[in-house]
Amino acid sequence: MGALSIRKVFKEYGRGATANRVIHGVDAEIADGEFIVIVGPSGCGKSTLLRMVAGLEEISGGEIAIGGRVVNDVEPSERDIAMVFQNYALYPHMSVYDNMAYGLKIAKVPKPEIDARVRKAAGILELGALLTRKPRELSGGQRQRVAMGRAIVREPQVFLFDEPLSNLDAKLRAQTRIEIRKLHAELGVTSLFVTHDQVEAMTLAQRMIVMNKGVVEQIGSPESVYARPESMFVAGFIGSPPMNLLRGQADGARFEVAGAVIALPQAAPRAGELVLGVRPEHISLEPGGWPMRVDLVEMLGAERLVHGRIGDSGLTVRIDGTAVPPSAGQTVGVVAAPAQVHWFDPKTTRRVDA
Repeated sequence: MGALSIRKVFKEYGRGATANRVIHGVDAEIADGEFIVIVGPSGCGKSTLLRMVAGLEEISGGEIAIGGRVVNDVEPSERDIAMVFQNYALYPHMSVYDNMAYGLKIAKVPKPEIDARVRKAAGILELGALLTRKPRELSGGQRQRVAMGRAIVREPQVFLFDEPLSNLDAKLRAQTRIEIRKLHAELGVTSLFVTHDQVEAMTLAQRMIVMNKGVVEQIGSPESVYARPESMFVAGFIGSPPMNLLRGQADGARFEVAGAVIALPQAAPRAGELVLGVRPEHISLEPGGWPMRVDLVEMLGAERLVHGRIGDSGLTVRIDGTAVPPSAGQTVGVVAAPAQVHWFDPKTTRRVDA
């Protein structure tokens, strides 16, 4: 069984009073066969956490268990994991077949079994016709598939992906995301995938771990994280464009933001200083709504983004690409869908519910 447990894991560099803690007590339980994506900005600790699971970084405290076995002091080669890196790290002098088979040869797996595993993986990844080629004869997407094939033949309990799509262009990234989803559906192996790209996270994950500055901000399905962010960071990081966040003073159904007083679709959860959050697609242009002065309209094909301001606070509205857009400098009314308004505490940055 490939269940993965991360219990109160933290990481420090240095010792004593000068120690720099970069991972702050991460807790996560990952079920056997689950596909989990760790997402966050550069420097948030996501790759460090992955490397600790792999055994490439020593943990400073806590416990990591794979398949029920605590692996804190187990060597990487004995953890029954396979890792796919951002850099393909293929041997340039070896064929595709030999690159995929190399780890099994080192492990002294019998030749007939090596051949069976390599050809099975090649079939899954559509590499059968490329087995005799050298890496220099392959495209970037094909090289990444070979790197995945090298991991598949190991038949591990857990796959670890460290930003494997970062070196691919946009079209190849989209294609490879589809291949990874198909691969997981076929193999059903527990997978931990690290990325800074929230689109990759949303499209690949069964559940997401959103990290910020070494802290887990939220764990949940892409749908739940998007629909109900638990912090201002998650609200501003997940979604493209991100959620609008307006800081102001609430008093019942009135909200004063940056010098403008707006009427709320329903009363705020409490009086006082709050941050109102609403996604661009949950705002519509309607006469008599909140007064927004238009700064810029972006045409994105099937949709347009209308950027403007209420008082001194920026606001983005997503409208249909076929709609007649407002002009820059024009003041228009905007209305937020009542059920799609979110509230946050500006001091704790956490969600506030009624």
